[in-house]
Amino acid sequence: MRLAVNIDHVATLRNARGGNEPDPVTAAQVAELAGAEGIVCHLREDRRHIRDRDLRLLRSVVKTKLDLEMGAAEEIIGIALDVVPDLVTLVPERRQELTTEGGLDVAGQKEFLKDVVKQFHGKKIRVSLFVDPVPMQIEAARGVGADVVELHTGEYANARKERDIQECLVALEQAAKLGKSLGLGVNAGHGLNYMNTGPVASITEIDELSIGHAVITRAIFVGIERAVREMLVLVKGVPKGSE
Repeated sequence: MRLAVNIDHVATLRNARGGNEPDPVTAAQVAELAGAEGIVCHLREDRRHIRDRDLRLLRSVVKTKLDLEMGAAEEIIGIALDVVPDLVTLVPERRQELTTEGGLDVAGQKEFLKDVVKQFHGKKIRVSLFVDPVPMQIEAARGVGADVVELHTGEYANARKERDIQECLVALEQAAKLGKSLGLGVNAGHGLNYMNTGPVASITEIDELSIGHAVITRAIFVGIERAVREMLVLVKGVPKGSE
C-alpha cells in the first residue's frame, strides 16, 4: 500500500501570516525523501491554502505522483488541463466547509462528470472520484470512465462506538472489493491519523491512503521526515526500526 501526503495545511500555516514560510513545495520534497509515494494538494476556488503558483512549482519538482484534488469548476478544470498533474481527484466543494465533508454524488451527475473525465483523458490525466463507500456511487464512477475511486473514510474516522467502527470498516472493505472487481484503482482517505489508520491499511484491496492533516500536525513536533516515516510504519506495516 502506498502513502500519499497532502501538504495543504503547510500552505494554511503560511497564509496565516501572508508570507512565504513555511513553503508547501519544500514540504512536498521532504515528504518524498522520507518515503511518500505521492503528493496531494487541493486547489480550491477560494485559494484558502494551495495557490496557483504552488501547484505549478509542485508540478515541476514532484518526482513520485502529483494528485490534484479539485472541484469540477470551469476555472479549476482549465488550470488542471494546463498544469497536467498525474492524477486529478474530483471532490465536492462548498466554500463554507472547513474541509471536504462527504463523497461526490457521481450517480446524480453522470453526464456532466463523463464530459469532465473525457477532457482530462484527452490530456492523458488519470481521474479519481472521491466517493462514499456506497456501491451505487462506485458503479457510477466506473460508468463515467473514472480510473480510480478514493473512498471517503470520514464516517469511519468520526465513529466512536466499536460497533460503528466495525460497520464502517466492513463497508470500506466491501467498497474496495467492488471497485477492484470493476477494474478501478482504489484509494482512501479523510480523517485518517496515527490512531485509526492501521485497520484501513489492512484492507488489501486499497492501493493508496491519502493523509494530510495528521501528518502535518505531527510534523510540528517531530518534523516532516519523521512524521512521514511514522505514518509509513502504519500504512505499510513496516516493523519499527526497519523502515
